[in-house]
Amino acid sequence: MKNAFQLFFALLVTVNSIFAQEQFTVTGKVTDAATHQALSGASVFCQNTTFGVITNADGEFTIRLPKGGYDLAVSYTGYQSAEMRINSNTTDPLLLELKAKDKSMDAVTVAGSNEVKDGWTKYGDFFKEQFFGTTANAEQCELLNPEALRFFYSKKRNRLKILVREDLQFINHALGYKVRYQLDSMTYEYATQISTYTGYPFFETLSGTTEEDAKWKVNRNKAYRGSKLHFMKSWYDSTIQQQGFALERVNPNAKTFESVPLDNYYDSSFYQSDSGSVDISLTGRYRIIYRNEMPDPRFVSVNKLPSHIKVQLSILDIQNEFAIEENGYWYDQADLVNTGYWSYERMAEAVPYDYKPN
Repeated sequence: MKNAFQLFFALLVTVNSIFAQEQFTVTGKVTDAATHQALSGASVFCQNTTFGVITNADGEFTIRLPKGGYDLAVSYTGYQSAEMRINSNTTDPLLLELKAKDKSMDAVTVAGSNEVKDGWTKYGDFFKEQFFGTTANAEQCELLNPEALRFFYSKKRNRLKILVREDLQFINHALGYKVRYQLDSMTYEYATQISTYTGYPFFETLSGTTEEDAKWKVNRNKAYRGSKLHFMKSWYDSTIQQQGFALERVNPNAKTFESVPLDNYYDSSFYQSDSGSVDISLTGRYRIIYRNEMPDPRFVSVNKLPSHIKVQLSILDIQNEFAIEENGYWYDQADLVNTGYWSYERMAEAVPYDYKPN
């Protein structure tokens, strides 16, 4: 009996040790940048995850995270938001100082702006298409506070710019998430028909019935498969081919669209593992092929592709070297621009970094 107890205790210690190694803890304090007073009730969350906390009476917070990389975002009413990149090597307490918003500048901006009256009536459906996408999941996304949006149209630049008064909130009834999105801005260039937007989403997993949970489980898995997050995790894990992907370099000098498969996706000349992250020293344009799932018929139709196409095709423009963390987080995110299927699947298909596929 004594030996059995010792064996059980040893196994328990081993399991707890492994679990501890898979997570890390970040602590810090949020203060006013001018007065250095603590900000109680500030929102601290890791963007694109379900991990978030509120600062206590002393402006302090503690957040426990799975190993990987994150953009830690902090927001507080009346203050400019702040962000900081963190990962498993972040051990020292953080100090995040927020600057108060200059309300006078907002007044000048509004007074001299070309804000569209009844902007939601004119551009609401267009915004939802650009933000949520046009997939079946997009039709099940419910924007809770459309009044937060402000629309500005510049006739001279032929550009639509969208700003917000507060965080956007929406429910994705297809995936079972409530999302709070700190939208910095969205811009649509009519000349090129290209839209760009930046911001920080925070996911809250919904509680549903047994039937809803089963539906969400299937839909989340489908949304994850073939996504940019799925590909990044596969590149980190050195399982690109096993996961159904292929990576090809696009010939920049060809008159027609040509691409050549990379001989080795993990060649040490550009793929190096260092301190838990993988550094990718590649630049240029690449084609990403995903073979394990058919493309959405809507995507095929809109882009006038052959009806017999059986793979999802995305184009990834790598403008600078970047790194991939264990959880699939990559940085700098602005250095990777994607078009094609990844661009077609927008916020309606998004799952958080901490999503665990079946």
